[in-house]
Amino acid sequence: MSKISRAFFSNSEKNPEKTAICCGSVSLTYRQFSAVIKKYIHFFNLKNVKRGDAIGLLLPNSIDFVAFMIMAADIGVTLVPLNNSLPLNAVHKAFKASGVKHVIANADVIESIIKDKDYDFTFVNGLWLSIDEEVIGINSKKDLINYTGEDFQPLFQGTDDDPFILTMTSGSTGDPKPITLKQITKFNRAHSAIEMYNVTPEDRVLAATPLYHSLAERLVLIPLLIGGTSVLMERYSPNEWLRTVEEKSVSFTIAVSSQLAQISKQLMMNNNNLMKSMRCIVSSSAQLDSSIKSDLLSKLKCEFHECYGTSEIAIATTLNVTKELSKLDSVGKPGPGIVVKIINDKEEEIKTGEIGEIVCSTPMLFAGYYLQPEQTKKAMWKNYFKTGDLGKMDDEGYLYYIGRKKEIIITGGINVYPQDIDSAIKEFNGIKECATFSLPDDNLGEIVAVALVPVNENEFNLRSLKIHCAKVLADFQQPRKYYILTELPKNDMGKIMKRMLPEICSIKTAN
Repeated sequence: MSKISRAFFSNSEKNPEKTAICCGSVSLTYRQFSAVIKKYIHFFNLKNVKRGDAIGLLLPNSIDFVAFMIMAADIGVTLVPLNNSLPLNAVHKAFKASGVKHVIANADVIESIIKDKDYDFTFVNGLWLSIDEEVIGINSKKDLINYTGEDFQPLFQGTDDDPFILTMTSGSTGDPKPITLKQITKFNRAHSAIEMYNVTPEDRVLAATPLYHSLAERLVLIPLLIGGTSVLMERYSPNEWLRTVEEKSVSFTIAVSSQLAQISKQLMMNNNNLMKSMRCIVSSSAQLDSSIKSDLLSKLKCEFHECYGTSEIAIATTLNVTKELSKLDSVGKPGPGIVVKIINDKEEEIKTGEIGEIVCSTPMLFAGYYLQPEQTKKAMWKNYFKTGDLGKMDDEGYLYYIGRKKEIIITGGINVYPQDIDSAIKEFNGIKECATFSLPDDNLGEIVAVALVPVNENEFNLRSLKIHCAKVLADFQQPRKYYILTELPKNDMGKIMKRMLPEICSIKTAN
């Protein structure tokens, strides 16, 4: 029996009039939200959607999205959430890789798939459901809402061992590698965060990232599994984030670091006592710069943590920034039941203080890449997941993140770690953001290049920056080319997409 389904419906019975979820101007109690989900369960059951089927889910952040998550857990189906603005070739690849049989999406997405002549979607031969407008020959939400019958009850068909979510990542070829997350894994990940950050039923938990990413999925489940309140943002902006926290009395969230960098600026400009309701905030996705941590520490009146992890392992380490001030350069210690080690290229465990690949053993490990056993095998060392990240451990068990293994620059046979260069450049006044990457070179193999965005391009002095780098970096670390851009390419989670920089900079003149 599904622990997710059982926990949600149990909370609905205990506290039927408590607010379960709010998104935009809409709020639903546990009784109301439970009734919606039960109708969804029985509609999909009526339409012959079977346990084990895969459903492609292309929706913006919405209460419907969360309802389909609970429905999927109850029936035992697998959700394949995708960005609803993906190009059709990417949708086709993802559907193929994950064996999608049914589709839930907005009308415009469904129509674009149906009308497309370049890609064959006939293998998706199950239920197609439009959530907003009607599409001729396709089931619509109106059919679903108008479906009447007996007083519905959950089916409780799903089990903890059922594949629950397939999260997309890409291999070296660009083809999708669906990360398989079982129901019990999602349940354990939510409860691990509950334990780490002392989340209670009194908390109002904010999810402000896209629901097709595992972070937001975990954040909406956390309160619903313990009888709290889920607060969901339709789309993120720093002002809207702060407004939502104030208006909805948000007390806990895990935010991506790029969001907190923007929010920090808003807080520094505002002398009001913002975020009075916030009890605990956690930074994730990428390590925060030390200066931003300091700014946040000076403004936040709540507990402030930073965590490290990946989609395959969830949170591996966590740092209480508020209390562990001497370890701000680290990403903390492993959580309960989690073991982190560092290995070299020969896959041998190495000494404390030495840099190598971060590997992690955790009860929250993914179940593998869907139908890709060889890729799964390559990703493991014994029972540890190989993160592809470089790091080191200190004598007290704190982990220090160095960067992505594949982003190491080998110039003249010497390893250069991009994060070292980024940190040095960010110390220079007038840099908004930067990213270090490699370019091929006939003599050295690779050279160090930097793409940067000045705070004010008219006032920016590149010569002064080069002098600064000459003082603080070794000769082999010196950037050989500088590219001044108006913005850096980022994904929808705010991460800089370094792999795009060589192509972007190829049409720019280096300085």
